[in-house]
Order: sequence, then structure tokens, then C-alpha cells
Amino acid sequence: MLHRLVINADDFGLAPEINEAVESAHRSGALSAASLMVGGAAAADAVARAHRLPGLNVGLHLTLLEGEAVSAKDRVPGLLAADGRLRADQVGLALALGLDPAIRRQLRAEMEAQFEAFVRTGLTLDHVNAHKHFHLHPMILSDLLEIARRFAVPAIRIPVEPRRQLRKVEKISAGLSNLALQAHAKVLRGVVRRAGFIAPDAVFGLAWSGAFTRDRLLGLLSHLPAGIVEIYLHPATSDKFPGCAKGYRYCDELAALSSPGIIAGLRRIEARIGGYASLRRAEPVGVQGAAMAGARADPVS
Repeated sequence: MLHRLVINADDFGLAPEINEAVESAHRSGALSAASLMVGGAAAADAVARAHRLPGLNVGLHLTLLEGEAVSAKDRVPGLLAADGRLRADQVGLALALGLDPAIRRQLRAEMEAQFEAFVRTGLTLDHVNAHKHFHLHPMILSDLLEIARRFAVPAIRIPVEPRRQLRKVEKISAGLSNLALQAHAKVLRGVVRRAGFIAPDAVFGLAWSGAFTRDRLLGLLSHLPAGIVEIYLHPATSDKFPGCAKGYRYCDELAALSSPGIIAGLRRIEARIGGYASLRRAEPVGVQGAAMAGARADPVS
């Protein structure tokens, strides 16, 4: 079986430590894509690095929570906390969207501003996803589909994460909240596909977010499902930096992406690795980094 993989790093542009890890993991490791926070403190540095890495497939990591708004603050007051940053109360904002049309208009305006900021980078837009998967909110997704169509986005991440593959790697429980999330995600994946976008058959990174170690990644490579699969991680060169998530093992995730064992594992399964745009075009994926040197580059059937 020829596996089609997008190996992605989230939070590109949040901090120099993340940007350094993305460049390192792409040049000498398995990383083929990154999702850019256009309002991140280190976004300009991330864009400069991406322009030096033409094989890196860059998408937009919509940040509608816990970050800096790209819009002028007086245009999106309902999205902001008292400190002027984007709100952190995800549940409260989700409820407000359904109750206050002005908040929804502001959120849509911020989404459009982030897409426009991405265009100004001069990078090719490979995909879109959202911080904390906030685009799984039906109202946000509805607006996102319309905006993404205007900006010719090939793919939208919907995190359908098959537990069967995870349980082959290690014992993992399936709580009721996760079952509900997965059922919801499967419905939304169908909505995204019917709208004409690529939505991967499986996404891995939710259950092991911030703890996607070498052993977990290596184990997963031996049990990949068929179809288009995205594996996303959070690599960085330090575990502590401004904006870091408490308890995340950033350095371990960078080590996983750069491990010779992972690169050998990708060669062994004959993985076709790249970005979503190349999958849509059905063209061969160019060689990228050490992992790509041994990967096949056949057209997608």
C-alpha cells in the first residue's frame, strides 16, 4: 500500500523556538508542512524561513482564541478579552456566536483578515485549520467554507482520528466526549468534501497533542489507515517560551520528527509525503529532507 501523508507542524509563527524547529525538521527530518499563525509574535520570521524552504507546504492556522487579532481592535471588540488579546473562553465565545449576530460578523471579519494577511506573505496557501479546532463550530465552518472557496484553499483539516490505529500502538480509552467529537467530526468531514475541499481520511495528533513521542510516531507508521492521512505535531527547540502550552513536550516532538528511525520507517512503508495542494493536482511530490529521499513520488490515482 502506498501511503499518502501530510506531516504537519502547528503554531508556525508563534515563537522563534517553533520556527527553528520547523525549519530543522523539514530540512533534515520528516516534516512536509506547517500551519502559519499570521498574527503570531514570530510570524515575520516564519514567513522568511518559509520562503527559504520552497518544499515546505504552508497553510493557515486560523487563530480565533488566545492570540493577537489581525483586525484593528475597534473592529472586533466582542472577540477580545480585557487585555486586548483574543478571548480564551472557547465555550463562552462559541455560545455568543449563536446569540449575538454582531459577534459572528466580527469573527468572520477576523477570519477574512487572517486570510488576507496570509496572501500578503506571498506564500502558496496549501490548507487551513484552526487553533483548538475551533472551526468545528458549525457557524464558523459555514463561514470558513465560503471564505476558503474565495481564496482557493485546497484542503481543510477535520480531525477524524481513528482510535483503532491508536490502540494498536498503546492502550487508550475512548471517553464519551471523544466519541461525541469524532461523530461530529465525521459529519463535518462530509460537509467539507461536498463543498469541494480535500478533507483527510484520518488525522492524528489530537489524542497525543503535545506528547507525540518518537515511539508513538514510529508505532503509528506501522498501522496507518488507507487514504490521505495528516499527522500533526508541535515541535520546538525549547519546552518553555512565551505562548507555550503548559506540559507540552515540544522538544520530544522535534526529536520524533528528526529521528533516523522515523525516517527509516517512512522509507519502509513507501510513504508519499507532501502537502495537500500536490495531492489535489495529482502530481509527483518533490524530494524534501532526509525522509523524502527514500519515499516514492508516484502520481495519486
